[in-house]
Amino acid sequence: MPKLIRLYIIQVLSGFGLSALFVGALLWFNVANLWHLISGSDVAVVAVIMLVFFNGVVFAGVQFAISIMRMADEDDTSDGKRQRANPHVPARVQVAAKTPKARSLRVLRGR
Repeated sequence: MPKLIRLYIIQVLSGFGLSALFVGALLWFNVANLWHLISGSDVAVVAVIMLVFFNGVVFAGVQFAISIMRMADEDDTSDGKRQRANPHVPARVQVAAKTPKARSLRVLRGR
């Protein structure tokens, strides 16, 4: 299995694990009276599954994004000097201005 696919699967599993812990904490601490709302409903199982799933999608995406962004830090081990590019140096560009004489005379005469 390619390393990137393996990394993605691991990050998705950890994201859904964090989601389960997060939803458990939401219900345990009764944030916004969520435990009472879900426990008093006849579709409580569906509500909890949806909370875990949708939070899992978000947490998995964030986990994967963080791990991908951290990969750039690991590869940057060069010992060379970092020299700044000078973006304020103007570049010389030669432009030849050509105007057709016949057309310019017509414009001047108003035709």
